[in-house]
Amino acid sequence: MASLIRSLRDSARGDAEVAIDTYWRPVQYFAFYRLLVATFFLTAITLGGGALNIGVQNPRLFQWVSIAYLVAAGLFWLAALRFRRAFNTQLSVQVAADVVALTLMMHASGGSQSGVSVMIFVVLAGAGLVGQGRMTLFHASLATVAVLFEQAYRVLSLDGDASAFFRVGLTSIGFFATAISARLLGRGIIAQEALAKQRGVELANQLRISEAVIRDMQDGVLVVDAAGKIRQHNPQAVALLDAGDGKDRYLATLSPQLAEYFGAWRAGSRRPETNLRSPQSGRLVRARCRASGAGGFTLIYLEDMGRVEARARQLKLAALGRLTANMAHEIRNPLSSISHAAELLAEDTQNDTERRLARIIGDNTQRLNRMVAEVMELGRRDRAQPEHFSLDDFLSAFIDEHAVSDLAARRRIALSTPGAVEICFDRAHLHRVLWNLLINAMRHASPADGAIRLEIPSRDTAKPVELHIIDDGPGIAAEHRGQVFEPFFTTHGSGTGLGLYIARELCEANGAQLDLLDDHPGAHFRITFSTEACRTHAEHAAS
Repeated sequence: MASLIRSLRDSARGDAEVAIDTYWRPVQYFAFYRLLVATFFLTAITLGGGALNIGVQNPRLFQWVSIAYLVAAGLFWLAALRFRRAFNTQLSVQVAADVVALTLMMHASGGSQSGVSVMIFVVLAGAGLVGQGRMTLFHASLATVAVLFEQAYRVLSLDGDASAFFRVGLTSIGFFATAISARLLGRGIIAQEALAKQRGVELANQLRISEAVIRDMQDGVLVVDAAGKIRQHNPQAVALLDAGDGKDRYLATLSPQLAEYFGAWRAGSRRPETNLRSPQSGRLVRARCRASGAGGFTLIYLEDMGRVEARARQLKLAALGRLTANMAHEIRNPLSSISHAAELLAEDTQNDTERRLARIIGDNTQRLNRMVAEVMELGRRDRAQPEHFSLDDFLSAFIDEHAVSDLAARRRIALSTPGAVEICFDRAHLHRVLWNLLINAMRHASPADGAIRLEIPSRDTAKPVELHIIDDGPGIAAEHRGQVFEPFFTTHGSGTGLGLYIARELCEANGAQLDLLDDHPGAHFRITFSTEACRTHAEHAAS
């Protein structure tokens, strides 16, 4: 939720910046234009305004107004760059200064017939393009009053021609028409500019999201042009093709097999996909081409077949586990009846042969019953209830419990811990894992004191907690090390071969890992714990 709020806040800030830039950048251009006009007028009157028909009536007034207009233009330009506040007020002050300065220049040049009034049209058009709302009508009204006042002053004080009012009136009508037309046009332009910038921001965000998704995909992705040049790829594609640093920019150098398939696909081959084998790692990769529909680029998807096969095996094992658990449940009832019947048969018969046969039946039914119980235990791995608890306290209590049934356990098992160590695990599952490991250790270890060691190495907070189970027995033969975790593999005559398999499955169900190490003469198992189990369980519970 916090990340979503942060994203919305950043998006709103970006929208506000786009809106500010949309209105203020035209004002900066307008201010720069004003600076150029003021510079032109001052230069023209200084070098000789008579030739340009400006300032002919009052050159001194025209020169001083040009100087003041240039200074005001510089201040307005700096204000548009540095002080982005009160947009309407700033624009109105600038337009008013334009109208007053240009009207005075027009007066100094002989009135409306001088042509300076045309510059007021430019000012009103510019204000209409960048302005907001009804302020454009105010600007047109201000210009109209200014030119009418100038003409009235000329008629009353300078004996001007009264018929010029008609020309001034037409000019005033032009002011309003220019302002309104520019406002309508400017509103559409500003809306389109704001929309374009907003679409640009959204497109940039979408591109970043797409790049992040492609980068984190488990499958490899290559974007290739018609010439076989790689335009884009994710790290997984480089890893699947064993391409080193992935700096090769052409398929032919990155993977000749893939380049050959790509060329055949572009030539019209109907093969929708193909399998490639990496010469370095021997990894089998499935490649599939698809037209992107933009710019003639082709998308090449790479899929690790080893991962696909592993997922398929996992699904098969899960289905087989459920089937086996159901069969074990159904077998248990008739098995109990057979065991009970064998006990009754042994009690009723006086024949030694029949008693021996009944005992064989009983021993085998007990073995089958243990196997059924362990198979049913596999169905409980998905019902893990991990919790935080102290590992050293748990191990001490476990040894005390084991010593009740085996008095030598307390003497033969040595516990070594660096102090209080917290782990996240299902207590019942950890009890089952340790029971399976210690049963094997007690069976193969010597009767000496401390023949079996439970050790928790010292560590820093960055490393996971480890538990080592070590015995001084003969160890596990090299040819059997790769099979110890396989189901139904056992070297013990009465064993079921499910103990270590169940132990590893229960560890994985709690986010831990059970490994067999080969750095001791005897058997050496290591459990590596993780805190992910509690976090994952809490997330599932919250959802």
